[in-house]
Amino acid sequence: MSDSSGRAPGVAGGQTGVEGAVEELLSEVSTETRPAPVSEHPSLRGRVAIVTGGSSGIGRATAIGLARNGVRVAFNYFDAGAASRRAAAEVERILSEGEVDGFVRACDSRDSSGVNAFVAEAHDRLGGLHILVNNAGVGSDRALWRMTDEEWNYVIDTNLTGTFHFTRAVAPYLRAQEYGKIVNISSVHGLSSEFGLANYCSSKAGIIGLTRSTALELGPSNVNVNAVAPGYIRTTRLTERVPAELLDRARERSALGRLGDPQDVVSVILFLCSEVARHITGAVIPVDGGYLI
Repeated sequence: MSDSSGRAPGVAGGQTGVEGAVEELLSEVSTETRPAPVSEHPSLRGRVAIVTGGSSGIGRATAIGLARNGVRVAFNYFDAGAASRRAAAEVERILSEGEVDGFVRACDSRDSSGVNAFVAEAHDRLGGLHILVNNAGVGSDRALWRMTDEEWNYVIDTNLTGTFHFTRAVAPYLRAQEYGKIVNISSVHGLSSEFGLANYCSSKAGIIGLTRSTALELGPSNVNVNAVAPGYIRTTRLTERVPAELLDRARERSALGRLGDPQDVVSVILFLCSEVARHITGAVIPVDGGYLI
């Protein structure tokens, strides 16, 4: 049997039969770049969630994904000016078009008293609290020997201490009702370091440690605590901050040969918040397209 060129299948030029067969197989594999729709999780309907940093990127997609599964969503954002307020208002508008209630306020995750007030108001406004997604995060990249105290503290305080503030604030509610789900957004850079990211890598590795400690302490109260470690995800912040050559390198390093989409991360977050994942806690799930392989 031969193909239209008269060659036997799997033989091309000087290739051996095995090499040709592998090449033919690879040529038939197509890479799906369009993210699949977010799965529906009936067990989430009627729950109340807090999403930190919910006005953009993964936080925005998470708030919308939860709402589309019937979850009442409260989210905070950092008020950095008119643009940040417009972004938050747009997410609030999208949530209001659904069948569930939403709540949004400016709140700096570094301010423990502000976080406590936000959590209490969200609980009272939405009639409960079952889920926390700690997403708020920032970056300020620089070589370690040039990094200022301000750049170090800004990232550590926002990413790690902010996660602690929100976790501590929701813990009494979840313990009292003996039920809850906490999902912390870490990063592949919390598992594998790269040059110029000492503050960011430290904060994300710290989130993994905090996740495991919280899972141990809240486990007896039937609270699941897990972390998601995204790789390079296509968000506005990523494309604005990261040079194109680094994104190309990330694609090449990924086993799937592509960047991720916020929806790819949201699907895992929804899974961890659902009862399908009721026996998973203290886990760290990479969503990186094989970047760490």
